[in-house]
Amino acid sequence: MARLIRTEKEVEGRFEELWLVVEEDPLQQWPAGPQSVVGRPAVRQDAPERARGEARYTADIQLPGMLHTAVLRSPHAHARVKRIDLAPALALPGVRGALGPGEAQGLDEEAGFAGAPVAAVAADTFAQARAALAAIDVEWEQLEVVLDPDDAIARKQFTSDPVEYARGGFEQALAEADVVVEGTYRTAVVLHNSMETHQAVCDWVGDTLNVYISTQYIWGVRDAVAEALGIPGDKVRVVCEFMGGGFGAKNDPGEYTFIAAELAKRTRRPVHCALTRREENTAAGNRNATIQKLTVGARSDGTIVALGGEFTNAVGWSGWSAGTDGPMQMLYACDNVRTIRYGAKINTPPMKAFRAPGFVEGTFGLECLIDELAAKLDMDPLELRRKNYASANDGKPYSSKNLMQCYELAQKHWDRRDEVRARSDDTWKHGVGMASQIWYGGGGPPSYAWTRVTSDGRVSVITAMQDIGTGTRTAMAQIAAEELGVPLDRVEVVLGDSARGPYATLSAGSSTTPSVGPAVRAAAADVKRQIIEIAAQRHDLEERVIDIKDGMVVSADGNLSQPLEELVGLLEDAQILGKGARGPNPTGMSVLTFGVQVVEVAVDVETGEVRVERVAAAHDVGRIINPLGARSQVEGGIIQGIGHTLSEQRLMDMETGRILTTSLDAYRMPTIADVPEIVCEFVDEPDEHLTSLGSKGLGEPPIIPISAAIANAIRDATGADVHELPITREEMLRALREADEKARERQRESIGAR
Repeated sequence: MARLIRTEKEVEGRFEELWLVVEEDPLQQWPAGPQSVVGRPAVRQDAPERARGEARYTADIQLPGMLHTAVLRSPHAHARVKRIDLAPALALPGVRGALGPGEAQGLDEEAGFAGAPVAAVAADTFAQARAALAAIDVEWEQLEVVLDPDDAIARKQFTSDPVEYARGGFEQALAEADVVVEGTYRTAVVLHNSMETHQAVCDWVGDTLNVYISTQYIWGVRDAVAEALGIPGDKVRVVCEFMGGGFGAKNDPGEYTFIAAELAKRTRRPVHCALTRREENTAAGNRNATIQKLTVGARSDGTIVALGGEFTNAVGWSGWSAGTDGPMQMLYACDNVRTIRYGAKINTPPMKAFRAPGFVEGTFGLECLIDELAAKLDMDPLELRRKNYASANDGKPYSSKNLMQCYELAQKHWDRRDEVRARSDDTWKHGVGMASQIWYGGGGPPSYAWTRVTSDGRVSVITAMQDIGTGTRTAMAQIAAEELGVPLDRVEVVLGDSARGPYATLSAGSSTTPSVGPAVRAAAADVKRQIIEIAAQRHDLEERVIDIKDGMVVSADGNLSQPLEELVGLLEDAQILGKGARGPNPTGMSVLTFGVQVVEVAVDVETGEVRVERVAAAHDVGRIINPLGARSQVEGGIIQGIGHTLSEQRLMDMETGRILTTSLDAYRMPTIADVPEIVCEFVDEPDEHLTSLGSKGLGEPPIIPISAAIANAIRDATGADVHELPITREEMLRALREADEKARERQRESIGAR
């Protein structure tokens, strides 16, 4: 029976309410632990295609007569186009079309950062298009440039209104605290650098626009393009079979899609618009820099009584102010919390969501602050965290929370501290640090799936979601195989095309599996119910005694044991079709993920080199569908986080606002030589309140605590407080000098006291 309900949906910590039609879900969660297929390691179904080079990415799309595009970008951090003449470019060989400011969404007369798009050219080849850019006659009016986020805040130049939060009485609690620790923490701009750059191919077929695009949100692109062009959504088909990474930067169409669509309309030919690697580093989005001024007050027994923070997000010319204040508000039990978060609008490239936006940065500051509090209290950092364990989120109960079990899993790794420190010598100092993690990941409705069983007994799961490289295609196949009772190799997942499958949510915010997985299970259950009805009629049995196990239709009394393909083979060309939908999240509950990471480091105190030698990660994300894929997610998040912590940093000329790190030679990403030993464990307890799966998302939790854990391990090894990312050799040597000065000061005070 269908019901109309009002429910809540969350993505990247941003909540919205929506109306939803849901059917009663009769499915009970499977028991905890591995099942026949779910909970067992499974190699990715599309691995052979990827390994053999058969996987078709957007760059592989080659349509007859396809044109290639180059984009004219502003050389200035803030400027206005006074005059532009595209005629010289249009006169060049091979050039078929050109667009100026205002002629496609994203091409603006005012450029708010160096690299902002203002015009575009389509030609027979990319080389011809690039050559045509130089022929465009453009005159610029340079405008005032603001690059300092503090300056922008002083001017009240915000991307959005400041966000204030308060509970309890922060000032009074701080005044009554036995111990107060303050610190300012800074994080740098880091870049997504997906292997596949942002790009789209647009092709008009009659009055329908086909968009082949590297995207994390097929339906979001469909809706945004349809709205911008003023056409019905069903007149936009979006296709993404495979994609080479996004990390949050590919949640929207981007100007490249609108450019390709408009040029395709004008030329009546397919148009490909792709960012170059240089453009990827200057105009595709980033994790913005932050400044965090934090305070914690505690009693002498370690009870945290006050937490406060002023958070500045250097958002850039556009984007949104991510929740850097979220961990401080949510991670620990504290009655008195006060935060304010600013989004500074400055003349730098735009912020875009980047794998747990805000929480990576906010956790670095908060968890370093908590460790400094532990040091001041002379208290074990893990025990301090246990003591301030939160049992509710701002008064709302958790749908499930197993962070304490994560601490128990981490204990054996934490107990290695003496052994690790004992390796230290005069040059290399060794230490162990840890940090906790909180994040969202419950997903939400709506998402839909269809299931088709043909007369040969093979199963197709159809949903217009996207697999962004995280293995969700395989996870969906496992869910369907488990529910239907068939081997995994009998199930195929068809995805990636808005015209050939039902709506599915975006792949962001750790939401894909918990959002789409329940719909897939429901669709598989619908098909199973129909098969059992057919078997009951064919063999004159009651439905309640029939089941499907390992591809066999069986009865409880043992009188029926028939291969599934033999039963459905009766149908010949007929097919069995099932449908399923994702229901609402539990009402009045916080659906969150949790974890902890313990890191071992070595620091060369002479050169400032930092080596991460071992990472142990324990995470609570509900039921694990594919342990092999889950471990890959954890390892990938940790490796990416190590890069953010130790080497990755976008550099900018502070006079002109131009980006200096425009290639992978200049922008230092981690290599295999930087990868430490990684130990991965999961609590693997289904969230009993969350859907028929009890699964949460895992895309973002692993990257959240790693920076703080590394910084805390450095403190353990050397006594140096690191307050700035990345921890370059220069920053490490500065922190070591500061630690030495503090030690000498304490020694002088001690001598004076005698």
